[in-house]
Amino acid sequence: MIEDPAPANSIVEAHRALLYLMSPRRIHVPGPGYADSIALWNGAVQRRPAIVVSCNLTEDVVAAVRVAREFGLPLSVRGRGHDYAGRALVDGGMTLDLRPMFGVRVDLEAGTAEVGGGASANDLLAAAGEHGLVAATGTIGAVGVAGLTLGGGYGPLAGKVGLAADNLLAAEVVMADGSVVRTDAERDPDLLWALRGGGGNFGVVTSMTVRLHAVPAVVTGMVLFPWKQAAQVLERVREAQYDAPDELTIQTGAITAPDGSPALLVLPTWCGDVATGTDSAGPVMALGRLGDPLFLQLDAVPYAATVAGRDAMFPDGRHVVIRTRSVPELTDDVIAIVDRFGGELPTPLSGLSLHHFHGAAARVAPADTAFVLRSPHLMTETIGVWAAGEDGGNAHRWAEATSEALAEQALPGGYVNLLGPDAIDQIPHAYGENLPRLQWIKAAVDPDGVFSGTPLPLATTT
Repeated sequence: MIEDPAPANSIVEAHRALLYLMSPRRIHVPGPGYADSIALWNGAVQRRPAIVVSCNLTEDVVAAVRVAREFGLPLSVRGRGHDYAGRALVDGGMTLDLRPMFGVRVDLEAGTAEVGGGASANDLLAAAGEHGLVAATGTIGAVGVAGLTLGGGYGPLAGKVGLAADNLLAAEVVMADGSVVRTDAERDPDLLWALRGGGGNFGVVTSMTVRLHAVPAVVTGMVLFPWKQAAQVLERVREAQYDAPDELTIQTGAITAPDGSPALLVLPTWCGDVATGTDSAGPVMALGRLGDPLFLQLDAVPYAATVAGRDAMFPDGRHVVIRTRSVPELTDDVIAIVDRFGGELPTPLSGLSLHHFHGAAARVAPADTAFVLRSPHLMTETIGVWAAGEDGGNAHRWAEATSEALAEQALPGGYVNLLGPDAIDQIPHAYGENLPRLQWIKAAVDPDGVFSGTPLPLATTT
């Protein structure tokens, strides 16, 4: 596996080769403009590639992969750069920046979209929305579609349409040897299986075909409760999640209220009949009566608008640490842990989110995709955030302590898109019984370990 930074002479030769193959304006090395080329969502990341290649076409990716392999440069792939662990960049190696490849083409007859490897959820939803359609995405619009999908892709529509990975139908992939493969259910189906939750470990996904869905509007918004009511409200959320139809996903979390105090966020998304969603006697509006809310706003809105609207909550450049665990449900013990640590947010920007997994996503057989955890559960996302120039020690300690407390209640493994390389107790279990098949595919398509987008334990030989 290529891990160490390349020697200086190899970097020089690789740079020279790239200049011969493509425009110098698409090749960034330390100097003017370099800082912008390596800026990520998580401002705490300090990795510095020797070369950043801005890729416009699949041919650019092919050329860059071949040059990196020829001169022994470690390689990374950047979609939108939202991975908190900074794996979009590689120290002393070559980063392929796919952001120029953000195009989306909708096929109305097929009910699908062809999505560039650098497209964001906002790009996809804007194109689909022109036709009254939506796609399975996460909660934030600036996140890349490819990265989200390859790791699984929790999102507000998962109860009705499944994970983002479940909606991946085909992909164009540049492999470790520079060849281009088109995978779907008929061609290279093992590779497609691996891409549906196995992470960015098998090649560079330059485009993907995803299924679209007719959802003219969703009923969503937020309900904020004072933290003193958190345990009581979460007990009632537990009951609502037990009975939730596929159309209703109920995300909860701890955030800072406008007055600076901790507050419990209840964030429902209803993607069924709008009249039912806005009915005061329906399951969505009932969530506002779980306690005495500080704030309540639930309306019918286009899905694309609500996803894009959350981007302001997570701007680029803040410093972030994330820990994740998956718990089967809101047990009394889990509620007690959330009540404790959610009431002790280390900074006003930090938060604790519980993503609701149920319905259609939970009815996929574990062996049908690389994403293995298919029983109903809550994926917890503990987010410690601090501003540049501030000491992030408290945020780190709080995130670690929260994760350790949840570990005793958690299922093995965790969500690979949020598992950092130091999650050594979780990574071996992240893929469950699907790990041997993933390792076999990895050995077949990338025996030298060129790609390591998300954690994937390597097979051992004796």
